[in-house]
Amino acid sequence: MFEGFTDHQVPTARGSVLARVGGGGPPLLLLHGYPQTHVMWHAAVGPLTAGNTVVVADLPGYGASFRPSPTPDHEAHSKRALAVDLVEVMARLGHERFAVAGHDRGGRVAYRMALDHPGRVTAVAAFDVVPTGDVWARADAALALGYWHWAFLAQPAPLPERLIGADPDAFFDHHVRALGLGGTPDRYPPELMATYRGLLDDPSTVEAICEDYRAGAGVDRAHDDADRGRRTIACPLLALWSARGALPRFYGDVLDVWRPWARDVTGQGIDAGHFLVEDQPRQVAAILSDFLRRSADRAGAPQSHASPRS
Repeated sequence: MFEGFTDHQVPTARGSVLARVGGGGPPLLLLHGYPQTHVMWHAAVGPLTAGNTVVVADLPGYGASFRPSPTPDHEAHSKRALAVDLVEVMARLGHERFAVAGHDRGGRVAYRMALDHPGRVTAVAAFDVVPTGDVWARADAALALGYWHWAFLAQPAPLPERLIGADPDAFFDHHVRALGLGGTPDRYPPELMATYRGLLDDPSTVEAICEDYRAGAGVDRAHDDADRGRRTIACPLLALWSARGALPRFYGDVLDVWRPWARDVTGQGIDAGHFLVEDQPRQVAAILSDFLRRSADRAGAPQSHASPRS
């Protein structure tokens, strides 16, 4: 995996972030979702490095990146705080302006980054998500049953941490796999599934996961509610989602949910499960590459001037 990439432990104001860097051209930051690490991009990075300097990072709280210290308001795990960390990572690597794409929780960090740092983000892609504020504002029985983990993981500590820790195999087999992880067997070699399963054996990762969802139910939602109708994403936004997954069932036209949030919205459903990057890596890479080319043609490709300082 990640042949030709170099590993960096990038210092930030809050802690060190693992980033792998490969390819050449305009910079592209790739962010993973729950409950994964940067390795979810392993099958898609090859095509993407043909035209981009690709940076794949572990989100703070996950993988080999630092663990934020929980705060009573969960701000330390907010998507706003994580966006600040990752903007700093990109600057340390020499990229003041860059495109960003994220799946699941990483998609939430990506769109928050585009809202909060419009001068840094040239294009944003969010995969199999709609804005967090909309998730809660539109919550109903279908969401409560289909995405029950949103409320479960957001319960006060230490309830979800202790329940997951009591039987991580059950949680992984009957929840994570049920979300679709491993659903396309040839895309998920046993060692990769073992890596994902092993995340739940680390109490600090489980705590970060729960804090991530507690932030989503509180401070992230508040940030979105404050921005709704007042601020929009200035750069082009690409939304991709599982055409047979939850989003079309919950929201109908997914792009309709995104249109109030960005001036330039495109996207489509993919014949894949929730983990669409791993289910259909070549298709996702091709769509993302085309989106980045079109965005650069309209705005001028971002340039990197500084050398990495990690």
